[in-house]
Amino acid sequence: MNIKALTAEFIGTFCLTFAVASSIATEFPVVTPFVAALCLAMFVYTIGGTSGCHINPAVTIGLTAIKKISVPDAVGYIIAQVVGACAAAALLNVSGSGGGALPVDNGEPYVMFAEALGMFFFTFGIAAAVFEKIPESMSGIVVGGSLLLGVVVAAHGSGGVLNPAVSVGVSSFGISWPYLAGPIVGSIVGFLAGSFVNGDPY
Repeated sequence: MNIKALTAEFIGTFCLTFAVASSIATEFPVVTPFVAALCLAMFVYTIGGTSGCHINPAVTIGLTAIKKISVPDAVGYIIAQVVGACAAAALLNVSGSGGGALPVDNGEPYVMFAEALGMFFFTFGIAAAVFEKIPESMSGIVVGGSLLLGVVVAAHGSGGVLNPAVSVGVSSFGISWPYLAGPIVGSIVGFLAGSFVNGDPY
């Protein structure tokens, strides 16, 4: 198990969760989707060479489906991501900024579909970087832009969280199955489609 990679995933997911939750809680002048996209783009450049910059359990599971990460490593990544998100939630609670709700009521029937659809476009974009179809210097822009597109696609139906770990952190350890299952399904389908289009066998 690569301790540096796990540490990178912890730090990245912590920062992403903290930035998104802070943006929502404080009505930050930069809208939350742009905060998330900029944060992700920055981490692609800073930790991408160490861990691949998943910082999202659904992304890790999707990459496992196309055999870009082993199952044992994926389990370690997911644990580091969830711990990072929970640490961010704990710090936000201590500071009085925690306790926020997810963007859309959990009972809405289209939440899971919206999260899956947004995640499909997000991971389809990531696949271009995974299969090295874009210059390495553009990877952060493409991945951050793909997240922004995915959030826009999902925004009406679910608010566009697209990250099971962040959904737990934003809601202060709350569990919402549509926000957990939707991104996982969308990620697997998105990466499979990206793998097919880019000509890589899976």
